[in-house]
Amino acid sequence: MADAQFAIDRRSAVVSTNKVLRNTYMLLSMTLLFSAAMAAVAMAVNAPYMGFWPMLVAFGMLFAISKFRNSAWGILLVFGFTGLLGFSLGPILSYYMSTASGAQTVVMAAGLTGVIFLSLSGYTLVSKKDFSFMAGFLMTGMWVVIGAMLLMFVGGFFGFHVSGFSLAISSAIVILMSGFILYDTSNIIHGGETNYIMATVSLYLSIYNLFVSLLSILGAVHDLHKVR
Repeated sequence: MADAQFAIDRRSAVVSTNKVLRNTYMLLSMTLLFSAAMAAVAMAVNAPYMGFWPMLVAFGMLFAISKFRNSAWGILLVFGFTGLLGFSLGPILSYYMSTASGAQTVVMAAGLTGVIFLSLSGYTLVSKKDFSFMAGFLMTGMWVVIGAMLLMFVGGFFGFHVSGFSLAISSAIVILMSGFILYDTSNIIHGGETNYIMATVSLYLSIYNLFVSLLSILGAVHDLHKVR
């Protein structure tokens, strides 16, 4: 009797996990498309670079999303959040597109982002490996990167620049976001994350930061070749 109940509970858990996974990827796909559309709108209207303000607003929206994660308002907030980040990305893309081989750089960054995400997610889904052990490393790495970015910002304010520091930060973010993709995907399939709205936001942020960092790295490599 106990074995039968265990089998039923296990089957129910698998069905629930698959539902969260399916809803997550569906919402993630829609938000990525919406984000890309908003970036295209920003490029079309020649929107100016808005600095850190969109990030501050987006950070505040994360708290609202968490509060309403179990309601339809949560979905609307996710689209608002991803749309804002997409729109703020438009001026950056416009800058790259205005440079020689800029379109190639943007396409390559997008392609690499897709390959990395699909490869890491696919590996986790197929292997069903538990990457929860990476939590401490990822959180530590995130705070180190944030500290390095603040240091670079303060140093730049006082006219202090270290050659290659920005490139090093971008490279660290690529590694860190790759780790978060493994961790977040594993968290979904092992029942650690049961809310598809929060799962979508986590994966979206990893993809967004991965793309921006790859864009920065490829842009720097292109500039280096141009100097030579």
